[in-house]
Amino acid sequence: MATLIAGFSYSQSLHLPRLRSRRRPHQSASAAAAAVSQSSPSRTQRIMERISSTGEVGGAGGAYSYSALKRLDQLWSAICTAPAVAAEPPEIVSSVPGLFSQPQLAGKAIDKFDVLVCGGTLGIFIAAALEAKGLKVGVVERNVLKGREQEWNISRKELLELVKAGVLFKEDIEQATAVKFNPSRCGFEGKGEIWVEDILNLGISPVKLIEIMKERFNSLGGVILESESVSSICIYEDAAVLQLPNGRLLSSRLIIDAMGNFSPVVKQIRRGRKPDGVCLVVGSCARGFKNNDSSDVIYSSSTVKKIGASEVQLFWEAFPAGSGPMDRTTYMFTYVDPQPGRPKLEDLLELYWELMPSYQGVFLEDLEIMRVVYGIFPTYRDSPLPAAFNRVLQFGDASGIQSPVSFGGFGSLTRHLERLSTGIHEAVEGDFLDSYNLSLLNPYMPNLSSSWLFQRAMSAKQQAGVSPDFITELLHVNFQSMEKLGDPVLRPFLQDVIQFVPLVKTLVLVMLTKPQIIPSIFKQVGVPVLLNWFGHFFMLGYYTFLSTFVDPVIRPSLRSLPSEMRYRWSRYLDAWKYGAGLDYEL
Repeated sequence: MATLIAGFSYSQSLHLPRLRSRRRPHQSASAAAAAVSQSSPSRTQRIMERISSTGEVGGAGGAYSYSALKRLDQLWSAICTAPAVAAEPPEIVSSVPGLFSQPQLAGKAIDKFDVLVCGGTLGIFIAAALEAKGLKVGVVERNVLKGREQEWNISRKELLELVKAGVLFKEDIEQATAVKFNPSRCGFEGKGEIWVEDILNLGISPVKLIEIMKERFNSLGGVILESESVSSICIYEDAAVLQLPNGRLLSSRLIIDAMGNFSPVVKQIRRGRKPDGVCLVVGSCARGFKNNDSSDVIYSSSTVKKIGASEVQLFWEAFPAGSGPMDRTTYMFTYVDPQPGRPKLEDLLELYWELMPSYQGVFLEDLEIMRVVYGIFPTYRDSPLPAAFNRVLQFGDASGIQSPVSFGGFGSLTRHLERLSTGIHEAVEGDFLDSYNLSLLNPYMPNLSSSWLFQRAMSAKQQAGVSPDFITELLHVNFQSMEKLGDPVLRPFLQDVIQFVPLVKTLVLVMLTKPQIIPSIFKQVGVPVLLNWFGHFFMLGYYTFLSTFVDPVIRPSLRSLPSEMRYRWSRYLDAWKYGAGLDYEL
């Protein structure tokens, strides 16, 4: 399953932190985690403090110091120890009766827009798409709008969706591509591996890509407000008014929240509720890898590991980096539920330094550590997030549109940008900006909801009564089955697209070839989760039927419908198509 690298915190350097010993590390996971709690600096701290850093940039991945790692660990610990429903978060959005266009209010707004996008790193893409459609768009970014150094890994096919959406040209893709490579491995330690071509095989430079998007947005007439943050949003009957910390007011017909996983607006909507699952990711970009012409899109460690009081199943990814022929980025990640005792990011990094060399066949002291990356990616079952207010819509990671088994939302952005930009443009033009009509842009998608079973199956369940190598065995059997069934089954799954017919074929083949694994699946994920999943599985089949057979009957008559009904039915048809994964083409 593809994990698209769309945002991390990281530390950056150009020099080599040397370690004292020259041995292949084999220290236990518990010993590695214990190192963090020792009074002397951890290995992670020593490495990161020897790495020089430059100024922070906006968006996920813009903070990259050891102190930023500690702050993120504090946030993660607070999430784990918080009650299921935390105290009410601060109110950012409020509804105000009356019209903002009243004379005593309207004169206070300095700038007026059709759409305001809060959060620029991924928000610049939807902003440029809407500006190109003729809307007046502004972007509010709390830092300087600039991409980070760490590359985003994606396929060319996915990037071409941005060309289709009208925000990039094909030559822009070439300009932003830092490195290309093939083939890619799906490996399962001690079980076997399969190889694929053209999956996550491009390393895209966010610095170049965001700069391209920024220049295009400006050339279209867009407005970027950098080093500005959202203080409050007031919803009137005729406008949404955003207040900046300096008191400046910006009025807009629609506000798009692209402020990511930890958006204050999302916190308000979810009332501080804990996420249902979290992907923890650590890794580094280092120089010194001699065999560096292929990648791992997923590599599963053989057995569950113990870190402190928690058991975790570890997965890996590895990609050549564009900064040099011997530069390589490796990620180690795991899926957990946010409960007390879960490992901190620094715990995982300590274990990463121990295990990564044997995973990649190198000595750590032979590597020049250039960047250290880390991140937490919370996910919720009730995603995508429907609009909770009139005139406010979540976008990107803030909406939860990304797969629960991926970390970062750049891949899902490319897939949904054309659909969302078209729908938002129609909503603004028709003034269909109430919460119901906006919620049709972030609808229920059974293929996304059904992915929850995969995250649960890939999470080490404490005291589940299953074999320590069950998760790796389950993945290996599934991937073997998909490989036998061919590209129409395997390739969509590797790019986080779940489709009904390929899923049915895979399940049938797994049950026929490995029926003895089924009781362990029940133990691993639990009966309630399976029953819930079967509901989404049924809806996935239903949406497939609707999009395949009912859509062609309804679509020709859309033009004859009244404008609001036409808008709604267009969104229903989009939901069927994308919710069934039928937007994906080989």
